[in-house]
Amino acid sequence: MKRLVSRVALAGLLMGMSVLAVAEGLQSQVAPAGAKVFIESPADGATVDKTFTVKFGIEGMKLAPAADAIPGTGHHHLLVDLADQPESDKPLPVTDHILHFGKAQTETTLTLAPGKHTLQLLLGDQNHVPFKPAVESQKITVNVQ
Repeated sequence: MKRLVSRVALAGLLMGMSVLAVAEGLQSQVAPAGAKVFIESPADGATVDKTFTVKFGIEGMKLAPAADAIPGTGHHHLLVDLADQPESDKPLPVTDHILHFGKAQTETTLTLAPGKHTLQLLLGDQNHVPFKPAVESQKITVNVQ
């Protein structure tokens, strides 16, 4: 009985340590000085068809797939009609408003309902956690016809 309790205690301790190690690994990484992302197209205020292409730009960092733990790299997330910025110290969730491009894509085709919409890029690390300071584009507005 004593042996079983000891093994259970040891297993619990090891599991707790691995959870802490994973949590530590999800802290925001520091962005290289001068790193920036931007929306190359469409332009702010553009009128677009309901299906259109968004091209992403990046400077001062390199893109890498989400699973690659290469220092100084990240991948794009497109925030669509997001009113409030997501939490900066947690992995970005997958929602209809936070689109992930974890294969290091540099563009996407969107289909949106007619009306005004906002778009913004936010760079995340291999764990989808935004960098500190945030590497994010200006928020643009597009008019979908």
